[in-house]
Amino acid sequence: MTLRNDAETPRAPWPAEGAEQMRILLVLVPVLLIAAACRQDMHDTPRYEAFEANASLPAGGASGTAPAGTVARGWLRDDEALHTGKVDGQAVAQFPFAIGRAELVRGQERYNIFCTPCHGRLGDGQGMVVQRGLRQAATYHQDRLRQETPGYFFDVITNGFGAMQGYAEQIPVRDRWLIVAYVRALQLSQHASIDDVPADRRGALDGQAGSSTRPAEKH
Repeated sequence: MTLRNDAETPRAPWPAEGAEQMRILLVLVPVLLIAAACRQDMHDTPRYEAFEANASLPAGGASGTAPAGTVARGWLRDDEALHTGKVDGQAVAQFPFAIGRAELVRGQERYNIFCTPCHGRLGDGQGMVVQRGLRQAATYHQDRLRQETPGYFFDVITNGFGAMQGYAEQIPVRDRWLIVAYVRALQLSQHASIDDVPADRRGALDGQAGSSTRPAEKH
């Protein structure tokens, strides 16, 4: 008699459909177990939504009224002239802080970034986008704008005018004033006379003018 060794006897292969079902079960069972273990207590935590009404709360709702005089952080506007360019609705004629050389340099940098595409580096309204066919920008050298106050320019930069958008979101308050200061410098540069030069510096200008026109020496 020959004894059969079951370990050496090959088994029939698992049906293809059965193998596929087994793989699905192996995936679904852990997922179902995890889902059954989850609870919604944290998701459904009792709470009041913003501005939700509730008569039992002191303010009659979840969101109370801020005390009188409350100002959001970073939004204190205690200097009307500084933040609006106006006082009692009228554009101010003076800058709200001193303007020196460092301020003009900063103003030139900000002007070149934000203003030159339309107004040009000279403030003549011949910026690159205008040269490419967009709407003509205003020149700062027209009589009307030369007579305008610094507060007017600040208000236009802040809120926009005509086709120009406001730049309050892009340019901080102080930088807006520095741009105005540089615009004033541009206006002066294109309409300056010898009377605008301090008397003790006029001699230097005369010397420079003479050297620029003196014919070159022959060697």
